[in-house]
Amino acid sequence: MPDVRWTEIGSVEELKRKPVQEVMCGNTKLALSYKDSQFAAISGICNHIGGPLGEGRLEGDYVVCPWHYWKFHRQTGHGEPGYEGDRVASYALKVEDGRVFVDLTPVTKRQKLSKPPHPLARPIVRADGPIRVLGLATTAMTADRPRYSASDALLEAALDHARGPLQLDTQLIRLRELSFRACEGFYSKAADACTWPCSITQMDPADEMDQVYEGIVHWADVILVSTPIRWGGASSLYYKMVERLNCVQNQETIANRHLLKDKVAAFIIMGGQDNVQGVAGQLMTFFAEVGCQFPQFPFIAHSRGWSAEDMERNNREVQESRELREGAEALVTRAADLARLMIEARMTSAPLARGGRKAHQLDSEPTG
Repeated sequence: MPDVRWTEIGSVEELKRKPVQEVMCGNTKLALSYKDSQFAAISGICNHIGGPLGEGRLEGDYVVCPWHYWKFHRQTGHGEPGYEGDRVASYALKVEDGRVFVDLTPVTKRQKLSKPPHPLARPIVRADGPIRVLGLATTAMTADRPRYSASDALLEAALDHARGPLQLDTQLIRLRELSFRACEGFYSKAADACTWPCSITQMDPADEMDQVYEGIVHWADVILVSTPIRWGGASSLYYKMVERLNCVQNQETIANRHLLKDKVAAFIIMGGQDNVQGVAGQLMTFFAEVGCQFPQFPFIAHSRGWSAEDMERNNREVQESRELREGAEALVTRAADLARLMIEARMTSAPLARGGRKAHQLDSEPTG
């Protein structure tokens, strides 16, 4: 009578061609590895967020998840040194007559270590207080050799006006002062591999993009972005930031989770080259995709055109322009007024919505 404990996987000659591969046995997904003439099998589902371990690679005796690089011992299922208590299930194998068989009753069971959530993962709650304006300066320059930046100057003028006459709270983040990694394309591996908080932020405590996430998601009511025009587009630092903000946008499309509520975005666009409308269109498209609203006339801009290569004159015009400074002040005023209207409307209607949930707590949980 056949031993029903064992399920055939395939031939030795076929299976030993790959150091790691995914094998499906009924509803059980395995990560089958082959090293030093020995097969081993562990669960094919990573403990982190369910990544496909069988599609990963082998580093020494550890199977590395292709999504976020968590490691599990190919034989025991234990996590890498220091995280042995976090383990996936392991399975017994045998080889008979050139065929590989697995016992689908785990030798060791899955165990997930309890880990504190990342600080950014906390509920999004707007505390009482004035409208909060976050300035994001995206101009790149040498850290110890600062130069004049028209976009920085008008952003600072807007924040001065917000902080002074308007009596609002303000913060300024200069992206050039942050050390943060470029987006590494986790979404390109799988939709669920792009997480909130960002996977890089969770893995790398030295990555300073968390300051942008904290400001945009948890603090700001108004997001005021300034950028120069570079070859007809926004600055390279702007795009580096936006690619990392993909994790915020993906929460909308993947998890039906709205992280940015009652937030207003507005823009300051300065350049020695033209294409103001093209730059504004990109900025507005992205911030609309993450749920922001816009005031009337949502950007101010200055450009002397494609053929005007005399930046000295361009900078002097900005420095001497009372109109541009007043435009920056009017822009932040319009943005703050819209943010105030939305917040007040939400506080008025919140007791009637969702069973009387507190007005100041923003609904950041899945709604689908």
